[in-house]
Amino acid sequence: MKKTLFLLFSVVFLISCNENGDKKEERILSDSSGNINQITLIIENELWEGKVGEAIRDNYAAAVEGLPQEEPMFSISQIPPETFSGFVRRNRSFISVQEGDKAEARIVKDLYARPQTGVIISGENEEELIHVINESSKKLVSAFKETEMKEKQRRIGKSLKKDGKLEEKFGLSLNFPSAYRYALEEDNFVWIRKEIPKGNMEILIYEVPINQIEADTNTIGNIIKMRDSIGKAHIPGPTKGTHMITEAAYAPYLFETEIDGKFAYETRGTWEVKGAFMAGPFLNYAIKDETNNRFLVVEGFVFSPSRGKRDNMFELDAILQSADIE
Repeated sequence: MKKTLFLLFSVVFLISCNENGDKKEERILSDSSGNINQITLIIENELWEGKVGEAIRDNYAAAVEGLPQEEPMFSISQIPPETFSGFVRRNRSFISVQEGDKAEARIVKDLYARPQTGVIISGENEEELIHVINESSKKLVSAFKETEMKEKQRRIGKSLKKDGKLEEKFGLSLNFPSAYRYALEEDNFVWIRKEIPKGNMEILIYEVPINQIEADTNTIGNIIKMRDSIGKAHIPGPTKGTHMITEAAYAPYLFETEIDGKFAYETRGTWEVKGAFMAGPFLNYAIKDETNNRFLVVEGFVFSPSRGKRDNMFELDAILQSADIE
């Protein structure tokens, strides 16, 4: 308990320094480190092994929507408070769970390194801790996702493909690494590819009239029809007569979001090849460009059988979210 109180005191002291303009400038922070979508969890072993740890896993290691097999939203690395020191403090994302007087969850930025997002969760007992974890998870998960997305886009920006093809065809700027190559270019369709071990990561860009998606209230049905028509026209399977379609057995997830400040439909689900045993996850953003009376569609999908695909899809998402429409 003394170690936990000491850690809490240290965190509070550093936060107070961080909020003081003069002291903040005096602090020299190291660059943060860590794998993408990795969270360091600082918690006593007995709490981690009990119901508090279960609540953490339920909220932060829940399965990613739209993947063909279960993969956690974040990979969690648990350590007890006494080992949270030295280079471990440089990890980009961390959660510290502590028994204390006040039941709360606080986000702290750049506490030990930069950029860094930390969360301090406290409560008087296990019941309070579980309540705080469950009630705050939506906001905190969003904060971690934002941090990881910015970091992934920063890494992508180190080696960008430089050409003006997408701008010429679609009035689109898209940041993707030089490891990707153009697989197919047509007047209103572009297919970009990166080879990975035993598979590929793919990006599609095309445009459709606004009324093709918003012809009626069945938006998801219209998006599926759109995807399937594109697959039939442009994405052949391994044998004659086969092509990519949206998985028929399960409806994709549909969300409303924004890309480049414009309304967009976000669709996540599974693709398959009609007539062949091939499948994988896809992510589709249909961006409403009212100025040009169109939906500009940017999509990413992965083929990587018997391997995890979370990180591949996260990379594609980081690329697609960089879309800038003129």
